[in-house]
Amino acid sequence: MRNTYQTPVLDEPDLTSGDLELEERHSLRRVAGLSTELTDITEVEYRQLRLERVVLVGVWTEGSVTEAENSLTELAALAETAGSEVLEGLIQRRKQPDPATFIGRGKVDELRDVVVSTGADTVICDGELSPSQLRKLEEEVKVKVVDRTALILDIFAQHAKSREGKAQVELAQLQYLLPRLRGWGATLSRQTGGAGGGGNGGGVGLRGPGETKLEIDRRRINTRIAKLRREIKAMKTVRETKRSRRTASGVPAVAIAGYTNAGKSSLLNRLTSAGVLVEDALFATLDPTTRRTAAEDGRVFTLSDTVGFVRHLPHQIVEAFRSTLEEVAEADLVVHVLDGAHPDPEGQVSAVREVLGEVGADRIPELLVVNKCDAADEETILRLKRTWPDAVFVSARSGFGIDELHKAVADRLPRPAVDLRVLLPYDRGDLVARVHRSGQVLQSRHLDDGTELHVRVDEQLAAELSAYHC
Repeated sequence: MRNTYQTPVLDEPDLTSGDLELEERHSLRRVAGLSTELTDITEVEYRQLRLERVVLVGVWTEGSVTEAENSLTELAALAETAGSEVLEGLIQRRKQPDPATFIGRGKVDELRDVVVSTGADTVICDGELSPSQLRKLEEEVKVKVVDRTALILDIFAQHAKSREGKAQVELAQLQYLLPRLRGWGATLSRQTGGAGGGGNGGGVGLRGPGETKLEIDRRRINTRIAKLRREIKAMKTVRETKRSRRTASGVPAVAIAGYTNAGKSSLLNRLTSAGVLVEDALFATLDPTTRRTAAEDGRVFTLSDTVGFVRHLPHQIVEAFRSTLEEVAEADLVVHVLDGAHPDPEGQVSAVREVLGEVGADRIPELLVVNKCDAADEETILRLKRTWPDAVFVSARSGFGIDELHKAVADRLPRPAVDLRVLLPYDRGDLVARVHRSGQVLQSRHLDDGTELHVRVDEQLAAELSAYHC
């Protein structure tokens, strides 16, 4: 008699797509202790940012010392999101950054001493450095130097998942890299051609001044940039087609925008049960997510989560993600999410509105939502209520204020313009469904001949319903 053994089935937790993505992301975290790598690709220094032990340095040119410290604190959060360990932070007060080394001569010596004493392998500067500043500062401190822009691009490269997101990030990285190409030793001064005149040089067809290795790589990058732009343009066409379908159906669109790590994805999950990735990290969400939901009166609308913003967001990112950010510009309402527990919420609002203006979304009606109220002290909440009396205060984690937010969004949705009464036969259930989906049902009752409705709908649907007017 054969005995059969069945493996017991263990109860596994019901994971959402966001939970699975978060688990995958954490499994790929960088391992501490690995040395920083410089990868030599086609003899050009193409840097893989493998940040481990870093020292931060910033230049304070304007504003208060608190604002300067907040900026460096944010840089530390960015560095940790990229997988590094922050050892030390330095700030220098100057009228403007030093044109040669970003920080002054004396501060360079102090920075080198800190790097040596802490054993750091990377310096991160709180600003965008020119190629010459990057090269000169590296020569002085003897370790790799990374600026704020490269750091943000590295985080984007780690977090991009969709084909469009990866293409947008690669485009931004190449645009940043192109003016910073430099030789790895003297190899890039080599020319592919041979000596003209005497000697065989490179042989038949290869004589002449030729082309340096640096020029070849610059040309290859330009070719790749052109290809990526074509791909993103094609993806933009697909996105516009989907958007036009939503517009034609009369479904209002609501975009969730805001500072990075303000809780936009958490709010989307709370409002729609979307199950998207939620992580306490900067730029956790890069790929936009759109979900349908309904107001209390039955009107259907879409909610779209978007990439977070940050102070001094690199212009390469804004340009590369322009097609994605246009989702915000085409929305009927922008839900601007703010981190109420952040030390500088006013600065967050200003930075977000600056980027919204760049993509033409500053003309869209805005609903300001102060999130994380459960983590903010009472004095801060009172101050923010005085500053923004029309804002809605919520906590996506605890659910506080979510009902009020639902109502505030519904009140600001565009309302259909045509008011009419119709009697729809029972065999036209499709029209009843469309009215509920894209219009507003004010009154409904079932009669012997059909369903009598008092509705507000758009002009296109009103024309279709005119045959059933009563």
